[in-house]
Formats: sequence, structure tokens, C-alpha cells
Amino acid sequence: MNRSVNLVARSLGFVWLGVVAFGIFPPRGHAELVLQAVAYGVTGLCLIGWMLLDYSPRAARYRPRGLPLILGVIAAVTGAAAVSGWDGGLALLIFTVVVAMQAGSDVDLPSALGVTVAGILAVEVSGLAFSAYWASLLGYPLLIASGLLIGRNRGAFRLQAEQLTALLAQRDLLEAEQRRADLLDERTRIAREIHDVLAHSIGALGIQIQAARSVLTDYGDIDRAVELLTAAQRMAGEGLTETRRAVHALRSDTLPLADELAKATSTYGERYHVAVSLDTEGTSRPVPAEATVALLRVAQEALVNAVKHGAGKPVTVRLDFDAAWVRLTVRNEVDAVAPRVVELSTVNAGYGLTGMRERLRLLGGTLETGRDGTCWVVTALVPLPPPN
Repeated sequence: MNRSVNLVARSLGFVWLGVVAFGIFPPRGHAELVLQAVAYGVTGLCLIGWMLLDYSPRAARYRPRGLPLILGVIAAVTGAAAVSGWDGGLALLIFTVVVAMQAGSDVDLPSALGVTVAGILAVEVSGLAFSAYWASLLGYPLLIASGLLIGRNRGAFRLQAEQLTALLAQRDLLEAEQRRADLLDERTRIAREIHDVLAHSIGALGIQIQAARSVLTDYGDIDRAVELLTAAQRMAGEGLTETRRAVHALRSDTLPLADELAKATSTYGERYHVAVSLDTEGTSRPVPAEATVALLRVAQEALVNAVKHGAGKPVTVRLDFDAAWVRLTVRNEVDAVAPRVVELSTVNAGYGLTGMRERLRLLGGTLETGRDGTCWVVTALVPLPPPN
């Protein structure tokens, strides 16, 4: 597109200068006419060669050497003709300045200097031959040199524009790759979350069925067995709902960690009629979606263990925010001895703290469990990215 525009501009300029130099302001003397006609004809041939360098694949390989030569010839002949008289020949100086400008932007500096020097020397030699005024001998070279400077600036701006275009294209490519990586990470999180949910559901179903069989074989309690099977059926439905929720949550924005924990603790307290408290310390910060889900699963598993080993006793959940990490602590009292049936009948969540420890490790976090007097304490620590 730029080559075509430049070609049209050069062609129109060439025709217009011919009209000015030979039609509107024709040369007065024979010598001036011959020089200007030769200069105009040579310039036309050079413009044809310039066009071939731009459009011919065979000629394009000669462009690095051919273009400076063509520009130098145009600068020399038009510079010589420009000072041959005060008539239309002066218009040919425009081409001298233009080719100096073109050389400054399109060829290397030594070649551009050569083109400029050729034009200036032609002006000086021809000016002396035609007894040109000293103002022409000084002013015309300055105009040609100005064309070179303008061309160099134009080339520098064009190079910067090309570099900026390349950087923008690279940025777009990096953003596309980042979106692709984020999409793959999201799919990985979805698969991991569904794995956890299904593992919980299937494991809980197995335990409930085992408990129902134990109640039937050991106690012959049909009502209790039906109750356990009903709980198993409810777990299957909850597992399906949880799977759908996991996919939806990871494909959209998750709730803040404190809100997710508030929902989980509220559900726990209502289901098991247990007092559970949630405290938050420190300045709340955004937590990445994967860390939010992982800590939520740790809290759910810890709450289930509290039901298993300390049925009916209060549970405290604490969330601490620091500049570099977030820590979740779940504390509950444990029974010295838990009846077998009660222990089995209250299993209703959890994906295994061992699995949660591995998951937190992938996030750079830690998970610790152990007794603290009469209490069982689960502590999960996850590092946070630095604030923007």
C-alpha cells in the first residue's frame, strides 16, 4: 500500500515539475534547456528503475546497492539543473531535496551522505558554471542537507513505529498464551475439584452402607438402617449438587474465602445442631480461587472430623490474614470414647486431610493436625501473592 502511494506521488510530482519547468516557466537559453531536459529525462529513467526495485522480484535483490545509486544520480542531475537559471529549472531542486530525504530514511547513513554530497557538489559545480548568485550556492546546499536530516528523523520515527508494532504484536501473543494457560489451569482445578467431590461422595456412601449393614447384622435395628440408607441417598444427591457447584464455581468468580467459610459453618451448625463460631482477624485480602477452594475443603473435612470425634461439642473456626499468608484454624473438643454407631452415622463430608495436605503443598502451603490438650486442632497455612 505504501509503495503504491509513494509511486503515485513520485509520478505526479514528476509530471507536475515537467509542466512547471518546460511549460509554465520554460528555459531562456539553449544551454539551460539542454541541461534541464537531460536532467528531466535522466530523472524519469531513474524513477522507472526505482519502480522496478519496488515491484520486480528479480530486481529487488539489487535494491541495497541500486537504490542509493538511483537516488544519487537523481540528486546530481536535478541539483545541476536547479541552478542553471532563475526560471522553471529551479523547480527541479524539489526533487534534489526529496531524494536526499528519501535517502535519509531508506538507506544506511554512508549511502545517504553520499546522495546528499552528490546533490550539493552538483549544485556548486553547476552554479559556478552558470555564474549563479552566492545565495544560491549557499542556500541550496542547506536545503538539500535539511532534506537529509528530515529523512533521518523520519526513518527513526518509522523504526520506532515498527518496533512498537512488533511489541504490541508480541504483547497480544503473550496475552493469548496467558489466557490459554489460565484456561488450562482452570480445567485442572475443575478436574481436581470434581475428583475431591466424587471421592467424598463415594467414600461417604460406602461408610453409610457399611454402617447400615452393621446395624442390621449386629443390632437388627431396621429403622436405624433405613435412617442410614436415607442419609446415604441424601449424600448421593448432595454429591451431585456439589459436583455441579464445583464446576460452576470454578468457571465463574468464587465468593470471598470468609463468605465461603460462613456458609460452610452455618450449614454444619444447622445440620448437627452444634454451636460453631467463625472469627476473622487481620485485614481481609483477596484469596486466589484455587486457594479458596482448598481451604474450604480443609474446613469441611475438619468439621466432619469434629462430628466424628466430638459429637455435639462446640467448634471454633478462625481465619487470620497477614500481608504474606492466610491461616485457617479449626479447633474442637474430642470425646475420650465415641460409640461405634454414632461415629459411623455422623460421617457426612471430608475429602481426607492427607489429600488436602498434598493439595496445599502444591499451592506452597502447609497443613498440620494434632491434639492441644482436650482439643483437636487443624491448621492450614497458604501464602498469598503480593498486593498490587
